[in-house]
Amino acid sequence: MDTERIVRTFVEYYEERGHRRINGSTLLPEPGDPVLFTSAGMHPLTPYLEGRPHPLGRRLVNVQRCLRTTDLDEVGDGTHLTVFEMLGTWSLGDYEGSRSLDWAHRLLTEGLGVDPGLLHATVFGGDEQVGPDTESRRLWQERGVPVEPTVDDNWWSNGPVGPCGPDSEIFLWSGGTPPRSTPTGDDRWVEVWNHVMMRHRRLDDGRLVPLPQRNVDTGLGLERLATLLQGKSSVFECDLFEPWRRLLPVLWPLDEPSFRVVCDHLRSAVVVVGDGVRPSNTGQGYVLRRLVRRLLTVLWRDDPSRGLGDLPEELVTHTLDHFRQDGDPGLSGLVRRLLVDEERRFRRLLERGRNVLARPRFRGPLGEEDFHYLHDTHGLPRELVTSLRKGGFPDTGGVRTLRS
Repeated sequence: MDTERIVRTFVEYYEERGHRRINGSTLLPEPGDPVLFTSAGMHPLTPYLEGRPHPLGRRLVNVQRCLRTTDLDEVGDGTHLTVFEMLGTWSLGDYEGSRSLDWAHRLLTEGLGVDPGLLHATVFGGDEQVGPDTESRRLWQERGVPVEPTVDDNWWSNGPVGPCGPDSEIFLWSGGTPPRSTPTGDDRWVEVWNHVMMRHRRLDDGRLVPLPQRNVDTGLGLERLATLLQGKSSVFECDLFEPWRRLLPVLWPLDEPSFRVVCDHLRSAVVVVGDGVRPSNTGQGYVLRRLVRRLLTVLWRDDPSRGLGDLPEELVTHTLDHFRQDGDPGLSGLVRRLLVDEERRFRRLLERGRNVLARPRFRGPLGEEDFHYLHDTHGLPRELVTSLRKGGFPDTGGVRTLRS
């Protein structure tokens, strides 16, 4: 089952159960929001989870693109992506968690064809403030799904304060053997769907108070689910990455870990630019700059002559189309030009960094005053200085241009 069919099946299933589809927001939160990027499907809906009436009603469904910088260091394994899509459903003070879990079980097993024997669930086991989630545990037991209670792993919040609550997570077995152990005991259990019973608000002092309504907020990782349904061993092998698998190794022969990092960061950079972000030294623009520099560092490790000007246009257009950013016919060309311009800046920065660090003053151990001077005077970040001194960047040999 390809990803487009998964999305259609998911959305139609919940529309048949009274949910109204809302348009997925961009990666950019509303002005004044303290977070840089939307990291969860519920983020744009926070005011409605806190009690404001939603214009489309109390049952909602959507497809939301998300970006998580916290996962950058994990990219390269089989399940993590920087930019991904979350299929989400919401009950804004309507039905309870047991109904949400029942529908989820039926969709997975009947609508998407998942073998019930490959499912496992976890539930909140209770702590000093909130009791155990016996309702969710009873539902899973009635459905014959093994269930494991935990504490920290089954409490969801979007930050230290704000809406939160116990959750029940659904896992699929990805091993080549019959299922064994539990999700906390074997990492071949892959989490795909989280159902949060969002009933509380955490205050600054750590206390919990009830929200005005009892909500259910769910998030299903599209790429992870597609990978498992298609029998693949990593998200980079599901159908969404077919053009990348076909075109990138021909252009740049890379080992598998390097391919995954380059593929993820390039794809993420395209989506971030598509949502209107431009490279800079602060905020959202710095996240974009960091993505580009990380992928270039990997790309140049074996061959410094490689350049983003050679990136096939098909990969850019495919990504923009999938994330529904294809309204502007000139956007693909703009993305490619911005990437090449950012590569040019990075090459020049590396050249300047080598020249500065070759001075006698910087040949010995560096102190905090040296790092501050290098950053403030020459624009050289600490991590770049450290890498250059360790020989982490090859000489990239000047500036390249966009291939016509």
